[in-house]
Amino acid sequence: MTGIKHIVWDWNGTLLDDNHAVLGAVNEVCGLFGREPIDLEHWRSTFRRPIVPFYEELLGRTFADGEWEQVNAAYERYYSAALPQCSLADGVPGLLHDWAATGRTQSLLSMASHEHLVPLIAERGLSEHFTRVDGRRFDTAKDSKAEHLIAHLAGLGADPETVVLIGDIDDDGHAAREAGARAILVASGIMSRERLEATGHPVADTPAEAVRVLRGR
Repeated sequence: MTGIKHIVWDWNGTLLDDNHAVLGAVNEVCGLFGREPIDLEHWRSTFRRPIVPFYEELLGRTFADGEWEQVNAAYERYYSAALPQCSLADGVPGLLHDWAATGRTQSLLSMASHEHLVPLIAERGLSEHFTRVDGRRFDTAKDSKAEHLIAHLAGLGADPETVVLIGDIDDDGHAAREAGARAILVASGIMSRERLEATGHPVADTPAEAVRVLRGR
């Protein structure tokens, strides 16, 4: 991890501890479609992108016209209600202060919608830490963060070889490789450590540990 000058942070499951809100929202969807609720370990062992076929497998059915919109509405309704009770990950915002104190920079990229994300980051008092904040601004055929990360780095004018993405799912690692950047994956989010380790990227227990790795501690 030598030569890293910039961190691109993921939000959900990385800087924001929202596992319980995600699971509750997923079980809201399960109830809507007559499926038994799942536990967190099931979710962490099965979640993947692209997200539509994943949900079809979870629910045991192919979506008819309009049903994916129902899934989104049910999920967002529950998640939005639970969001105020979600805390920041342990060590945040202190670890953001500490990284900035080294003279290096950081930004935030999430697959949450841009319109939802930007005011949320401001409400949490974190905007000042980031040189750029991007949510999902466009849809892609592969439903991956890769295209969004490439656009994000272009907007920053950053050399990918000096960038590390810190996120909590295997797609974060895939996106970093596609963009020519590096990744550290944290096992405190919505994907199991075993699945993260299978990517070949370094895995840390928490975002704070990921930063310690970068700082050589």
